[in-house]
Amino acid sequence: MIIRVQSPEGVKRITATKRETVATFLKKVAKEFGFRNNGFSVYTNRNRTGEITAAQNKSLNLLKIKHGDMLFLYPSSPAGSSSETMDTSVSQNSRPGGAPQVVEDEIDQYLIKQDGKIYRNRDQQLLVMGSPAVRKCTVGTALALENISCKIKSGCEGHPPWPEGICTKCQPSAITLNRQKYRHVDNIMFENHTIADRFLDFWRKTGNQHLGYLYGRYTEHKDIPLGIRAEVAAIYEPPQIGTQNSLEILEDPKAEVVDEIAAKLGLRKVGWIFTDLVSEDTRKGTVRYSRNKDTYFLSAEECITAGNFQNQQPNICRLSPDGHFGSKFVTVVATGGPDNQVHFEGYQVSNQCMALVRDECLLPCRDAPELGYAKESSSEQYVPDVFYKDIDKFGNEITQLARPLPVEYLIIDITTTFPKDPVYTFSISQNPFPIENRDVLGETQDFHSLATYLSQNTSSIFLDIISDFHLLLFLVTNEVMPLRDSISLLLEAVRTKNEELAQTWKKSEQWATIEQLCSTVGVPLPGLQEYGAMGGSSHAVAAAMWPCQHCTFMNQPGTDHCEMCSLPRS
Repeated sequence: MIIRVQSPEGVKRITATKRETVATFLKKVAKEFGFRNNGFSVYTNRNRTGEITAAQNKSLNLLKIKHGDMLFLYPSSPAGSSSETMDTSVSQNSRPGGAPQVVEDEIDQYLIKQDGKIYRNRDQQLLVMGSPAVRKCTVGTALALENISCKIKSGCEGHPPWPEGICTKCQPSAITLNRQKYRHVDNIMFENHTIADRFLDFWRKTGNQHLGYLYGRYTEHKDIPLGIRAEVAAIYEPPQIGTQNSLEILEDPKAEVVDEIAAKLGLRKVGWIFTDLVSEDTRKGTVRYSRNKDTYFLSAEECITAGNFQNQQPNICRLSPDGHFGSKFVTVVATGGPDNQVHFEGYQVSNQCMALVRDECLLPCRDAPELGYAKESSSEQYVPDVFYKDIDKFGNEITQLARPLPVEYLIIDITTTFPKDPVYTFSISQNPFPIENRDVLGETQDFHSLATYLSQNTSSIFLDIISDFHLLLFLVTNEVMPLRDSISLLLEAVRTKNEELAQTWKKSEQWATIEQLCSTVGVPLPGLQEYGAMGGSSHAVAAAMWPCQHCTFMNQPGTDHCEMCSLPRS
């Protein structure tokens, strides 16, 4: 049988037999947890009652310890004492259930070192003595965090595989949906209003819905003890097809490069955002208030999409046997609020929803967006029963089969805010560089738009000009002269806001070539001769090259047709 033993370092599973003596079992516990001596105590209850000692000289069966029971281990001496403490070489790497060695997010590494206390002033009228601090119980404290699985366990040889056979050992447990009582992220904050306004411009100009990925960082949310905030510094808009009531995400060949550039800028993908906006009165600038308690906050299809994204971005966790638990990836909806103005609402879906989506057990309902549907088992797939609890018309709590199920059981609400004092990871310009994948608006990223941007931004500080997330992506991903292998110094300058580093990169041959390509499109650049690294020969060669008016490809001199698209030069 297997006995679970929980300690401050996590949970381990100890294999034992019913007739095994307590002394033999405790030796196994000491070896598994890395204790040199018997510097620990094991109890049957969490409140340190029902101690199990080797002096009892009884079998586990006589102590009524059976398969699957949880025992609780506490070190007998404080951390740092010499003889009766855990072996540090083991304790530092101890992980529950043989979890793989993982490196947690920086914010998690920081928060785990905090005391997690909620401090309050002592009330003189209270008679209760004690410390003026309340400890916040956090997910993962001395717990093994196990992920939900809806799949049949592999390796069961006692019967034919599904659908011919199944047993209680390999059968996944039924799931009763509960509203998740904790959050992996406590707040979403856009650094400034410009980020959101530029994203909303697409809907304002077309009336079609739009989608983007949020890039930023996870930081401490100081308003909540041990809280985590997702700070949004930029929005990347992938290839997509949007209409007034639908969105389709297309394959993005640049997705890997975008993540790579963001990482070098100290950013990561923290969530996604989409619009659900319908204009109500164009004269007043109001929008329809459509998402509320009487309709839905997230549709089942949106919950499934969010669950898919969260599964792609798991939360690395050393307390989980799988090395990950839940996700910090957030969902933001730009929609109408009660005042008929645009509001940003933040959400996540629960770990239960993530499991149902990952194992392909959840479907949307065609005619009821607020309802999902748990799949039924078939010869190709076994699906465990999914239930949820509801209140009937008589006020009694009843258990319902999740066919269909209200998706509010799957949703976690997260506050979305803007700071009182705006923050700017990237510079803000009156004439910003175009956002990627907006060709439908006539806003294209090419060397003509780059030349226009440079001509309109005459700041003497080069770092201010170049600190634009969309511009940096263009420099790396353009087809004429991609700078993926030579832009690291510039990205470091932007990340650290180091003008000296930016000036060093500005004198490189790569930037000189970029400027020469811009000069060939007929837009004069101010101070072109200042940007050193240009030699006379390279200037002459670049000037002789000509860009195609149709595809912007840079052609060699002496040709009358574009080498890329074969269209005539004029």
